[in-house]
Amino acid sequence: MTRALITGATAGIGAEFARQLAARGDDLVLVARTAARLDALAAELRAAHPVSVEVLAADLLDEAGLARVDARLAQAEHPVDLLINNAGYGLAGDFVDNTLEQERRHHALHVTVPLQLSHTALRGMLARRRGRVVLISSVAAFTPRGTYGAAKAWGVSFARWANLRYRSRGVSVTAVCPGFVRTEFHERMGVAVDGIPRALWLEAPRLVRLALRGIDRGRSVVIPTARYRALAGLARVLPDRLAAVGGFRGGSADATPTPASGAL
Repeated sequence: MTRALITGATAGIGAEFARQLAARGDDLVLVARTAARLDALAAELRAAHPVSVEVLAADLLDEAGLARVDARLAQAEHPVDLLINNAGYGLAGDFVDNTLEQERRHHALHVTVPLQLSHTALRGMLARRRGRVVLISSVAAFTPRGTYGAAKAWGVSFARWANLRYRSRGVSVTAVCPGFVRTEFHERMGVAVDGIPRALWLEAPRLVRLALRGIDRGRSVVIPTARYRALAGLARVLPDRLAAVGGFRGGSADATPTPASGAL
């Protein structure tokens, strides 16, 4: 039996990971800021499946909150076998119009927090010679479009290296790169999504099913659906001015939508 710790677990992609992992019999540690939403999801999962569900209310941008989650990952008793770094959000507005503090916190949640949690998790997993670390990235990682894309590109680069480094020792590291997903993500950003073609939208259950397939196979990068794999491949070879505007707008660059990641 696997025990998974999921950050940003109460909504969107994180909540769907929790539901699908519980359905296949995995125990869970759910992390989010809002205790009431954590308790509600935990009660739902316990009622539906014979699994253990721990809840850990913590703000990952608060030093004490991050330390509590880090300490849970370091526990030798009831160890975490699967870490899903899902917490995240997007920023509307141009980089120079946002405050430095807004950008710093955004960067911290997408880079510094998963760096610390992955470092702690990998140490324990490598000692046990089993485990998986997941970073929920975005197809925005493959485009020159704002600090959101830049932060998500870190996750892809880290996963490619870490999976190469540690997979032979029983531990895989995977970056999952969704496109547009129907969650609370864009509503929280405060941007309209009316102009996004229906063909580009994914539902969270399908996204998570495809993601888990790649995670279970130990892949370094998973881009769900052939359509988004083609778009990401195209973005790598197009001139920057074209890659920046083609269906990948947003992410601390302007007020247009960005391909989704997790949620707080």
